[in-house]
Amino acid sequence: MKAADSETIRKVDKAALERYGLTGLQLMENAGRGVAEIALKEAAPGRVAIFAGRGNNGGDGYVAARHLRNSGRDAVVYSLCRIEELSGDAATNAWVWRKMGGEVREVLSSADLDSAASSIRHSAIIVDAIFGTGLKTEVSGIHASAIESINSLGKKTIAVDVPSGIDATTGNVLGSAVRADITATMAMPKLGLLLYPGRTYAGRVEVIDIGVPHELLEDGGIRWNVLTGADIRKTLRPRRPESHKSTHGHLLVLAGSPGMTGAAYMAAVSAMRAGAGLATVGVPERLNDIIEAKTTEVMSLGLPETREGTLGGVSFEAIKKLLPGKTAVVVGPGMRSSDEARRLIEMLLHEVRVPVVIDADGLNSFGPGIAAVKREGLDIVLTPHPGEMARLLGRSAAEVQSDRIGAAEELTRLTGATVVLKGAGTLIAVPSGEIFINPTGNPGLATAGTGDVLAGMLGGLLAQGYSPVQAACTASYIHGLAGDEVKRAQGELGMMAMDLVPEIPRLMNSFIDHA
Repeated sequence: MKAADSETIRKVDKAALERYGLTGLQLMENAGRGVAEIALKEAAPGRVAIFAGRGNNGGDGYVAARHLRNSGRDAVVYSLCRIEELSGDAATNAWVWRKMGGEVREVLSSADLDSAASSIRHSAIIVDAIFGTGLKTEVSGIHASAIESINSLGKKTIAVDVPSGIDATTGNVLGSAVRADITATMAMPKLGLLLYPGRTYAGRVEVIDIGVPHELLEDGGIRWNVLTGADIRKTLRPRRPESHKSTHGHLLVLAGSPGMTGAAYMAAVSAMRAGAGLATVGVPERLNDIIEAKTTEVMSLGLPETREGTLGGVSFEAIKKLLPGKTAVVVGPGMRSSDEARRLIEMLLHEVRVPVVIDADGLNSFGPGIAAVKREGLDIVLTPHPGEMARLLGRSAAEVQSDRIGAAEELTRLTGATVVLKGAGTLIAVPSGEIFINPTGNPGLATAGTGDVLAGMLGGLLAQGYSPVQAACTASYIHGLAGDEVKRAQGELGMMAMDLVPEIPRLMNSFIDHA
């Protein structure tokens, strides 16, 4: 499913009017009706309080009020502007609402808000129709006061299109913002509802079909995508009856260092759970007995090591002998960042001809010199978390988090790689310019080792012949979904990385048509 920033949705709306002959009144009617239907489904008996601004978002609120009244529900519109200041379709719908006897109370000052407080407090549900996708400046004055009042009431709140005060493109809070339980967004999801902190303020997002032609919403020129189960179902394929273990690829995992054998183990096992036919893990020689004791189905090999007991340039010749027959490589989990690790990875990238995932300390070993991994004709996937991304780009983690899409795009431009920027709302940026936003997952995943599980899943899918974008999107979605399944069973607190692993094959199989 495509997603839009504020400029894209403006162009989509314009095309719907100019190319297809739809009218603004039609779109507003469908939008307001959709909001009313959600309110009717969600609200306990009682009055609906609708806060309306001066733009089309407010117009949607007036339409919603009319449909609520026609369904037997009492509604009051609290207008944050003078009625005569309305124009266009919003003014038309406000006129209709008043013509049918609907109540409008102008709230232009703090005194007006105080006067209306008792009435608002006794409402069953709040509809926020103050600002839409066009808001770009910080909220102030009566609008900020109204937002603070809405948030203080503790009532179920439905936001129209985006919670007022949230930047529809970045998800940033513009001064203050409505904390919605549900956001009824029009036509397609907005980026600001998918990116934090906007995602926190949006609550549950429901997309309302307002009649915009499907081809406009799925235009290939729109480069932002929200991953859905349908995408995963289209990607994953069943095993052929005549297949054998080598049919499903052989992943090489280069990982581990003293005290960090768990990372190597989790990556290799997760690759198998994601469907790889074979996995071999290469670790520093002194750690091989530990890995041998931990693994059963995974093969292992102790490799020549540096004096510090880590993998490095000294390991390369032995690794080179392992490469024939391997269909993908994961390098970096638990490896320890060092110049030696960087040297090894650079040598590996010159030699290897199969997809490579560079994770964790593999990335940290390059730091701001990450552009050195770029190789024409070689598929590379990079999997930084925000702290690692900050080191790679020479920024602070806060700067990365404030523009996650921009950071992922920059790293893709520097390296030519597919980039998986982990964290709340994992992003996948691909060299074609497309961005994929993963909606699955929860804070329970913020624990040691979950990144190693994701790297292993990615490698396992690449080993089976999935493309970098297919592997990155599928691994991210299933990984987050596994976390959601664990949360459902035992909660977020105390979730551990290995809790995810048994969920992986069950979830992946649920998306495959075995008929």
